[in-house]
Amino acid sequence: MKFVKIIAISFFIFCAVSCSNQSKTLNVTVYETSAIGNNLLQLKILSLDNDKDRKEIKLKIAEKKQTIIGFGGSFTEASAYLLNKLSKKNRDTIIEAYFGESGAKYSLTRTHMNSSDFSLDHYSYAPKVGDKLLKHFSIKEDLDDIIPMIKDAKKVSKDGFKILASPWTAPPWMKTNNNWVGGELLPKYYKTWALFFSKYILAYEKIGIDIWGVTVENEPLGNGNNWESMHYTPESMTQFVTNYLGPQLEADFNKNIVLLGYDQNRQELKEWVDEMYKDSISSSYFNGTAIHWYESTYDYFPKALQYAHDKAPNKYLIQTEACVDSEVPVWNNDNWYWEKYATDWGYDWREPEKKYLHPKYAPVNRYARDIIGCLNNWVDGWVDWNMVLDKQGGPNWFKNWCVAPVIVEPETDSVYYTPLYYVMSHFSKFILPGAKVIKVYTENPEIQVTAALNLDGSMVFVAFNEYHKSYTYEIVIDGVRETLSIGPQSLQTVVITN
Repeated sequence: MKFVKIIAISFFIFCAVSCSNQSKTLNVTVYETSAIGNNLLQLKILSLDNDKDRKEIKLKIAEKKQTIIGFGGSFTEASAYLLNKLSKKNRDTIIEAYFGESGAKYSLTRTHMNSSDFSLDHYSYAPKVGDKLLKHFSIKEDLDDIIPMIKDAKKVSKDGFKILASPWTAPPWMKTNNNWVGGELLPKYYKTWALFFSKYILAYEKIGIDIWGVTVENEPLGNGNNWESMHYTPESMTQFVTNYLGPQLEADFNKNIVLLGYDQNRQELKEWVDEMYKDSISSSYFNGTAIHWYESTYDYFPKALQYAHDKAPNKYLIQTEACVDSEVPVWNNDNWYWEKYATDWGYDWREPEKKYLHPKYAPVNRYARDIIGCLNNWVDGWVDWNMVLDKQGGPNWFKNWCVAPVIVEPETDSVYYTPLYYVMSHFSKFILPGAKVIKVYTENPEIQVTAALNLDGSMVFVAFNEYHKSYTYEIVIDGVRETLSIGPQSLQTVVITN
């Protein structure tokens, strides 16, 4: 990977007439990823004060919204396995690219408890049938791949990162259908399954890895009975958390483990948060709600996100999984990631009345549009799916091929950093944990924008132009103005320091 050499650039921003023409000085740095080939490139700023077509974008520091938990990706067995097949040099470079100071500085991550579709095969930490007390519990399946990847990431991460863990399914012997796919948790194993979470957290803690939080179940509505899954209704999940999982985690960890409910698509948020937060008892165990984007990777469902926030404004709302699915990655061709050729699962399989949610759409556009939309609608963190996949979009035991920001070819020890890696970096590298999202008012709806105020006082403004034309925009902060330009198909991060 070629890291961009950072050169400090500063210039004066002049006050408007309301400031009595007294100039103020701000340090401003602009980074751009674009279809013309810029990948997190620091731009040289040119004066555009005479451009009469500029539209105002006002950043309101006083209008603070949610606190950012972080951005990042997932430690899957597929990703960790592939890293182990690369040379040490390339493995170390990828880890640095995601977690190091010179890279994306990921701060929020996810991993799977037991196997997932992006595992090499089915496995469980509790394979012995009828082992109610989990005396044979073991995380040995993670020792070769996932755990070394996490530990290597910890070594290069200056400020550390949080880990969310999600089960795709309980072992088959705990389920109504005795199968990895589908079915429900048998009531006689509710207590055992709650204990499973504690066993997992303690086992990871013992080897030096802290688990920040868990979700109750990945995709409780199911996934078409394709790969590991276990079904809950809003009522059954809330009952399990209130009577078993919540009390178990409280007893073992004194409520120091974040517990997120739901963990599937945003369209169904209302019925889930209505049940999860129906009374003080259930609300006391749920720390927040986890969401995915697969209902549509084009529409980010702002009304559903707003409803979930209004229902529980002091709870987390975290995007825990996203990827360009049902696509074999395109190798060493940045243009494809900017072109509207990519589809998703719903393009072929969705019922006709919902096809509009799944248009052909550029992968870069999907990521940038969704992250900005989420930040502007109360989402606290945004987690990508696999960090590394191969040229086929796997390994994946179900052959459910997907795209990842970094694609590798172990046979030739080759690595391709797709534009999606740089899109993620535009947010994760600059909007840091603890930042407050601030309100943005724009006169140009064709530029998608968001902004946040970091704890160190720096302000981060992100603008995305998906169209094939340039725009001039004027950032306004407390009466201080500066005019900038964003070219066709460009994502810009503007860092402003005092």
